[in-house]
Amino acid sequence: MTRDSRRCAPAAGLALVLLISALVPVQAGGDDPAHILVPTGKLRAALYPGTPTSILPDPGGQPRGVGYEIGKALADKLHVPYEPVVYAKNAEVLEAVKTGAADVAFTNASPARAKLMDFAPVYLRIELGYLVPDGSGLKEVGEIDAAGRKVGVTTGSSSDAELSRDLKNATVVRIPTIKDAIEQLSAHQIDAFATNKATLFEMAEKLPGSRVLDGRWGEERHAIAIPKGRDAGLDFLRDFTADITSSGLVGAAAARAGLKGVIASEK
Repeated sequence: MTRDSRRCAPAAGLALVLLISALVPVQAGGDDPAHILVPTGKLRAALYPGTPTSILPDPGGQPRGVGYEIGKALADKLHVPYEPVVYAKNAEVLEAVKTGAADVAFTNASPARAKLMDFAPVYLRIELGYLVPDGSGLKEVGEIDAAGRKVGVTTGSSSDAELSRDLKNATVVRIPTIKDAIEQLSAHQIDAFATNKATLFEMAEKLPGSRVLDGRWGEERHAIAIPKGRDAGLDFLRDFTADITSSGLVGAAAARAGLKGVIASEK
């Protein structure tokens, strides 16, 4: 080997290393939870208005809602900016998580939804019930499933899925938004509206004379939802969920939002 060829060898080796480095993608962030759960660098939290489980407007300008506050705490824990995105319909929230347009949502962890997205452990359990309008003769949950009754549900909700299967005599009426449901109850176009009691009590405040029936037909189990393919971040979310429940963050957020119908945790 000549002196010149020996001098060129290290340079050629360096060039080869640089070429390989350019061709092989670097896994930036590695196992960093923020890199896994927030690929855009900011936490896009999908929220749905009109329910204290997600987000409510506040006269003072500061939003309330369990989902809103959990999202903010999660962004702080991950050290990333918080970007709450409010969708008009619950179905749009679910679609955003399903497609990855949102990074997290705070919703009922039903078996059907678990096929479309991944869930952290449950942080909140809420009674499912019915709201009836002013003048209704209905007194209890057991009277709902009768011929001629019209029961409203939010389109694509877990109540839609469950009651479409379980109600044998009443007719299920799918309604796009909570606002539309209030209008239909007010006009007596439906006999009752079904969802979690947190939302029902919020609706009742906007519908004079309406009543949330005693008893429940089921329960919602709320958890943080993430898009499929990000399950490497679930260990982090399990620890985060344990922290926000044991620290009292969930309970405090529920109290600030005026959330009712919570099922007490089993000791």
